[in-house]
Amino acid sequence: MLGENGMRWLERLHMQIARELRAKEWSQAEIANILGTTQSTISRQYARPLPELAGTADELMIDGWATEISNALRVYGSDAKLTKQRFVVELAFGPGQILQFNKSLTGVDLESGQKERALLKRLEWAVSRIDPQRIKNWIPAVGSNIASCLEEASDLEDVAAFPGKISVIDNKIRHFDTPSFGASSHLASVLLNTKKIDDNANALINIAAPMKEKGVNMDKIDSFIEELGWSMARIENGNILNTESTNRIDCLLDEGGFAWDPGLYITAHNPLELVDKCHRALNTLEAI
Repeated sequence: MLGENGMRWLERLHMQIARELRAKEWSQAEIANILGTTQSTISRQYARPLPELAGTADELMIDGWATEISNALRVYGSDAKLTKQRFVVELAFGPGQILQFNKSLTGVDLESGQKERALLKRLEWAVSRIDPQRIKNWIPAVGSNIASCLEEASDLEDVAAFPGKISVIDNKIRHFDTPSFGASSHLASVLLNTKKIDDNANALINIAAPMKEKGVNMDKIDSFIEELGWSMARIENGNILNTESTNRIDCLLDEGGFAWDPGLYITAHNPLELVDKCHRALNTLEAI
């Protein structure tokens, strides 16, 4: 609940700021730099509709905020350097049930080991946001799992995942243990091979591929990719066979083989973005 709402308004804010700055003739590189993202992400966002919020009043508030920020950035210029960010968040659950946070981001680097621990926490938070009703019909026989890594990952042991698998039991997401590094060599291999082509891919989830009587339903796969405007690659035994784009992979298709079931792999920049992309993918597959 909290993660989804927060991600939606922040995503809408970033997308609107990017569009406002683009209209002011900023380059994609300048926009990506000021927003702390990549040019490929900015490019993809142009073709996507703005995420809808719980109410139109909220959308107007976020859009107005984006206009104020973009107007200020136009004055400061694309070379402006952000020195401090402060976030004030208040969550009210009922009378006397209020959580309030007033935090500043310092830009201080984490010490050795802290980045890894932070990634494991993000994985736990991300899996808690998966909608069991959406994914329960798309969990493959081998089970689903989420893997993620830091930007500098280069070895299988640099990739974290959940030991075992993620399941839906009693309409709730269940996993047998907390995430750890080196927990899934297969997903780690797929993710690292993907990063060699798309350096924006730091997280990955596997789901079942749509099937028909004889093999993968490629008509449904093609419609799914076209509907979302994604770029897809094919893989075999974790190795990427081909890509439609030289530097972008939104998902991968493994058509399976002897004793190996077909599967889809969805990628994203981080575990939280991954869950949102997975939900969009599942909604689209169900609708086709």
